[in-house]
Amino acid sequence: MMSGPIQLRVVIEDSQVHKLVLAGGIPSTVDELLATAQNHFHLQGSFTVMYMDKDFDDQFFTLMSTDVIKDKDTIKLVKTEPSVVLTFTPLSETDASSPAASLDRSFQDDGSSVSSSDTVIIQQPPEHRSQPWPVDFVVPTFSFNVEMLLQAGCKAYESDGSLLQNPSINSDILEKLAEAIFHYTAYPTGLQIQAVVESLINKYPCLKEPGTSFSGMYGWQQRLKYKMANYRSKMRKRVPYPELDINSLKRKSPGEKNPAKNCKRPKRAEVNYLPPHPSGETSNSLEKERQELLNEVKRKNNTKVIQDKMAKTFSYRRIEVVSGSPAADEFRERWPALFCEAEVGEPQIKKM
Repeated sequence: MMSGPIQLRVVIEDSQVHKLVLAGGIPSTVDELLATAQNHFHLQGSFTVMYMDKDFDDQFFTLMSTDVIKDKDTIKLVKTEPSVVLTFTPLSETDASSPAASLDRSFQDDGSSVSSSDTVIIQQPPEHRSQPWPVDFVVPTFSFNVEMLLQAGCKAYESDGSLLQNPSINSDILEKLAEAIFHYTAYPTGLQIQAVVESLINKYPCLKEPGTSFSGMYGWQQRLKYKMANYRSKMRKRVPYPELDINSLKRKSPGEKNPAKNCKRPKRAEVNYLPPHPSGETSNSLEKERQELLNEVKRKNNTKVIQDKMAKTFSYRRIEVVSGSPAADEFRERWPALFCEAEVGEPQIKKM
């Protein structure tokens, strides 16, 4: 490392560009460099450090070592998604009326959710997503024959650096990765796909493809990206899933039949963006529940009934919000219970 002053160009979230002067030279580790940048620019949260590689037309790569950083180079700080830990416990009727069920929360039907409490009591159907994207993606266990080939390939890589060149296992690997990703999100971002491939290469370094990029990951990233698109198509045909159906070309007007146009996807950290209806329920049955709610809100001391019906109709309400984008006045007319005092303070995540 250089001991003299070093100047770096720092890009923060593609919206800010600053100059960072390191009087003592470049730190020896990536963590120290990140901590220095965060302290200097007063940044809060978790970030990933990337560097601009001039050998690849100034493309950004994940920084693994500060040895590649030189004076007046460019680094980029990309904020990673926060980790949310939820504890699930059975909710009895007694618990529902206890103070523990009315902790300070601000979960709303618009999909954004932030909580100041450590433990949230949740009623969660098994078919709904219950976890946000993990900080460290865990590579799933592949089939027995694939695992055997990968273990043999890693041993050869450790001994002589040879890479595993067996395209026949690529399909099995991508299928398992797609299943694991779909557990968290149906529409992974580029950074999320990159995180999956990084975990895969770290666990099985024999799968690197130096011919595609310096890191050996680019080929896997592209294959996984297209695999997720195919996996969504397959899931859409097998099971009714609103989050996938809403983006189907069949639902779009003739002038908008483009897979990338008006694609409705969850926002960052959203878990149940567009969940399916509860088991045994249909849009018609939930519409009846909504009509009954119009009468229930007019009665006094009816909070428990309203809470149960609002929780039951959450999926129906989400489809209306996401697909129809109704005006506030229209939505309030159809769902007056959502705006009553008891329901405003009710944790919306319980309905998810």
